[in-house]
Amino acid sequence: MSSTVPARRTDRALRDLSAPRHQALGSLLGRVWAVDAVGVEERAASLAKRSIKKDAKLWALDLAIRMMDLTTLEGKDTPGKVRALAGKARRPDPTDPSIPSVAALCVYPNMIPTAVEALRGSGVKVAAVSTYFPSGQAPLEVKLDDVRAAVALGADEIDMVIDRGAYLAGEYARVYDEIVAVKEACGDAHLKVILETGELETYDNVRRASVLAMAAGADFIKTSTGKVQPAATLPVTLVMLEAIRDFYQQTGRAVGMKPAGGIRTAKEAISYLTTLYETLGPDWMTPDRFRFGASSLLNDVLMQIRKERSGRYSGGDYFTLD
Repeated sequence: MSSTVPARRTDRALRDLSAPRHQALGSLLGRVWAVDAVGVEERAASLAKRSIKKDAKLWALDLAIRMMDLTTLEGKDTPGKVRALAGKARRPDPTDPSIPSVAALCVYPNMIPTAVEALRGSGVKVAAVSTYFPSGQAPLEVKLDDVRAAVALGADEIDMVIDRGAYLAGEYARVYDEIVAVKEACGDAHLKVILETGELETYDNVRRASVLAMAAGADFIKTSTGKVQPAATLPVTLVMLEAIRDFYQQTGRAVGMKPAGGIRTAKEAISYLTTLYETLGPDWMTPDRFRFGASSLLNDVLMQIRKERSGRYSGGDYFTLD
């Protein structure tokens, strides 16, 4: 991923933010400096090499489970599949009551009632993708109706997608206004804003889009839908975490982070948690401020926990398939 944004496009977009309601945003984006791509990739590679052992590793694996959003977003999803995944969200390992529940179950809006009923009383949140996921290519009113319907059906959290076409065309004010409108439509539900970083082309775009989303009211910023490659990567996540750190220092508002797509092993999850701790510190080491978008990560974490406790691996078929 390159770090360069065409200066002419960026300057024009910042001038378009000169209207009174956008002046604060324009000032904030104008202070977003270019990303040192080499530095980011070297630091991410260094953090990925960190190793933790024994009790610290078990603590990290337990935390990774508590931070997971189990996810099923397929056209062939059925109520039975959602109920089965909800059971796994509540009790990831039915033979081991010490294993915690995950943070949330993420589904398409029409599966919200099934998920709500299956998770009732568990403390596991119901998240729903919205705003014409995964493309975001729909009129704003269609997106807002999508969000309002999901909230009315019982979603605790909304995962929206930004209009990447508008963003890449330099229409920052339009993207900002859409996020503001979606945040309002969410009511009491938390809003995660998906940047789809694999389509944003550069680290500079990722950093600027992160700041824009946070300024518009995002409770979390999220890398990916999982439908585009590359999805989550450690360097991109580091860029977003640094944007969260700097935004917090400038505004005092803490925003959460969710890498999603392609994180499949416990080793990778620990690398993300190490990067989180080194960048944002202990206050972000909680499901309230960090999530993993996971469809296949959980089983590997469960196998690693069993290995750490018993000294031997369980077979991959010991746990249910997601």
